Amino acid sequence: MTDLGTGIVQDTGWQTAEIVDMQERTPRIKSFFLAPRRPFSFRAGQHVDVQLTAPDGYRAMRSYSIGSAPEHPERIELAIERLDEGEVSPFFHDVAEIGDEIEIRGPLGGHFVWSVSDGGPLLLLAGGSGVVPLMAMVRHRQAQGSSVPTLLLLSSRDWEDVLYRDELIDLHERGNGFTLVLTITREPPRRAGDYGRRIDAAMLSEVAAHLPAVPRYVFACGSNAFVNTAADSAVACGIAAPVIRTERYGI
Repeated sequence: MTDLGTGIVQDTGWQTAEIVDMQERTPRIKSFFLAPRRPFSFRAGQHVDVQLTAPDGYRAMRSYSIGSAPEHPERIELAIERLDEGEVSPFFHDVAEIGDEIEIRGPLGGHFVWSVSDGGPLLLLAGGSGVVPLMAMVRHRQAQGSSVPTLLLLSSRDWEDVLYRDELIDLHERGNGFTLVLTITREPPRRAGDYGRRIDAAMLSEVAAHLPAVPRYVFACGSNAFVNTAADSAVACGIAAPVIRTERYGI
């Protein structure tokens, strides 16, 4: 198993990006759509650094995965979860407005990435906002008209916390090789085939059976606890450790 590397891929350096739109996603997550002054190409799964500078010169920097597809580099999406003790997320949720300019750097990251040319089957495991880089992969697949067998297992606390819920359900219902399975940890599931508990090896074994073959790639993203459990469960199901790639958010 390999974590996200620190290598920089096509880093364009620091530049300004204008906030051109904002969208409420869940009670604690907003999407911010940025138009970089110098649009850059990127791969699904990469991220950017965001830097804020206070009037006294103090700087705060955080990394956020790109949720939009690489096919639209002129407008990238960052889905930012509000962290009450954070230095950056409260600014976006409470202060930022359309038309504001912020500093970004990227794209960054060279290991936790996927393109349709890499093939599949593809197993995506996400906890909460960890679905963001995986959503870029799903959208890239859709934009390319790909039929690579793809299954996303997304864990959320409750129905209202399911990030990109309506878009993902719509893609699932199209029946083009994309399957969505939700596991809701604090309330009963609302869809047939979903779960009402935390991810475990038994669940992963049942879910992986929806794929036509053993996954060629597994991507797991979320908190440390979620990623550890997801990766260990995948190995317990017989998936080879070298195909499992992980990215951890927070602590």
